[in-house]
Formats: sequence, structure tokens, C-alpha cells
Amino acid sequence: MNRNQQALGAIRGGRQREPLTDTQLLLTITICIFVGMYVLAISVWGGGFSKPQQLFDMLNNNAYLIIISCGLTIVMVAGGIDISVGGVTALVVMSCVVHLDGQGGSVGSSILLALGIGLGFGLVQGYLVSYLSIQPFIVTLAGMFFARGMTTIVSAEPRTVKNIAFLALKDGRIEIPWLGYTAKNGALIPGRIEIGVIIALVLVVVVFILLRWTKLGRNLYAIGGNSQSALMLGINVKFTRLCSYIICGLLAGIGGFIFLTHTAAGNATNAAGAEMNAIASSIIGGTLLTGGVGNVIGTLFGTLILATIKSIVQASGLRDPWWQSITTGAMLCLFILLQSIVLSYRSKGSFKKSDARNASGDNAKQAE
Repeated sequence: MNRNQQALGAIRGGRQREPLTDTQLLLTITICIFVGMYVLAISVWGGGFSKPQQLFDMLNNNAYLIIISCGLTIVMVAGGIDISVGGVTALVVMSCVVHLDGQGGSVGSSILLALGIGLGFGLVQGYLVSYLSIQPFIVTLAGMFFARGMTTIVSAEPRTVKNIAFLALKDGRIEIPWLGYTAKNGALIPGRIEIGVIIALVLVVVVFILLRWTKLGRNLYAIGGNSQSALMLGINVKFTRLCSYIICGLLAGIGGFIFLTHTAAGNATNAAGAEMNAIASSIIGGTLLTGGVGNVIGTLFGTLILATIKSIVQASGLRDPWWQSITTGAMLCLFILLQSIVLSYRSKGSFKKSDARNASGDNAKQAE
């Protein structure tokens, strides 16, 4: 073999051993943990876990959370935070219930109302954070209290939707016969997925494309990694950060409407703690609170991990609600510790870093 062939082989070998970015590595860890956890649940508890409908039910119950977690991922990738999404979700739900029944609204107008509420919160909070440089935690904390208070003003009493067209949408299911199961009486029960799940998965794909293949997505990673370096590279940091909050607000509005399609009821306590679950889903999915690293696919699996934990706790006979909180908190601490160890290990040279995380702070390739 001559020197040219040796050089060519070295180049090919180097390409084959191209290191994972931090985003890819954390995503891989998240997926492996979810698969391992679910396989363990099937092995130990069996029963419902071995049926596809168990996974479908987890998606049905958490479709709204997947959507608002995607919004949190966008904001966190850009180095921000938004803890108002749970309050916005509750406000959207109650407003749509009152609009549908008390004001004779239609499904289309209620969707526009949900988008309008989410857009309003995203614009105001994004402007305060981006252009007035107020701490995002303070701004979105105020937004959370405001949204919760407005929910009570809209209606202090629990309400249920009676709009026929909306109830038809709520009861709609996509049936998958080949992923069903046979009941004890011998009847074949097909797998059923709610329409909200399809919308949630479509939005996951849309956000994934936005973060990976658009200029806005690359800019979000750049300002999350190092906003000063991004500014020196000519990126409009303020406008980019504003866009992240606008998108997060819109997704919170959509998530609120999907929540309503699942429950068909409005209550002042709706989506209580959803903002914390959304943040937890993003962190478990590999998104760093420091910004610049994250993947919406990981967020999807992070949400599924939380749902699996809940199912495992219930299957273990621990019905008290605090057991789920304890296990979720322990899992969140575990993932944060794991992320810190892995990234610290990489920084010491045990793993070769990709060019995406260089000294200039250009994190555009973190989305790949």
C-alpha cells in the first residue's frame, strides 16, 4: 500500500470516527435510558407495559406536555427560561371553555383565541427579557402569576365544554388495528391515538427542522453558547431571543388547546406544575440550563421517561402522589449529575470535541 492509499485510509477512518457533539451524546444517553427503563418495566411488571396501548396512553395523556416542552427547549437552547407556560396553558383552557359555551364560539375561533393568548405572552415576556434585559426568571414568574390570576377571573368555577363540534373533535381517535390487543372476551381492541398526539408529533418534527436546518435555529444555539461571541459574529441577539419566547408562547397556546381536547374541562388548577415538568423533560432530554446544547427529540423522550416513571410508580402499588414527585426529583438529579460528568469528561480530553463547540462560541452544529 503506497502513501497516498495510507493517507486516504486515514482520512476515511477519521470520518468514521467523527466524534459526537454534546447534543448528540446526551440525546443518545436519553434514548438508551428510556429504552432500558421500558424494557425493565416489561420484564418486571409485564401486563400493560407489554401492550402498545400503554405507550399510546402515555402519549395521549402527555401530548400537551410534549408541545410546551418543545417551547421550553427552544428558550433553554437560547440560554433563557420560561416558567409561565403552565399558567398560560391553564388560561388558554379556561378562556376556550368560556368562549365555546358562554359566547357561542366555534372550534376555529377557539384555536385563534389560544394562539392569540400564547402570542401575547410570548411577545410581552420576550420583549422584557430581550430588549429591557430583565432576568427571564423574574419576568416569566410574573407571567405565571398573572396567567393564573387571569384564569380565576375568567371563571372561578370549574366548567365543562358542551359544544357539540368540539366534543366530536375530542372524541376523535386514530385506530391502529395491528397494534391492538385481544380482550378477555376474545374481542380485538385496536390501538387508539388521540388527534392531539399527532399534532404534538408534527410539532416535534417542525421544531426539530427549525433548530437543525434554519438560520434562526443556528442563531439560537450560538447565543445560548456565548451571546457575546454571537453578537460579534453579526447575530441579532435581542431579536433572536425575542423569537424564542414568541415561539414558546405560541406552543404554550397550542398546548393549552390540546390539553382541552383531552379533558374538555376548565379548572383554575389545570396544568398545575406543568412548567416544572416541561423543564424536567427538557433537561432529561439533554438540554442544558446554561444554553447552547439541546435537541427536541431528546425532549420527546424526556417526556416519555417522566410518563414511564409515573406508570412504574402506579404499577408498584404506590398510589400516593408524593411517590411520583420523589422519583421524578431523583431522576432529574441523576440526569443533571450524568450530564455534568459526561461534559466534564469531554472537556478533559477523554472524548474529542466537535468543531461545533469551539472557543468562539459558535454552536451552530450542536443541532446536528
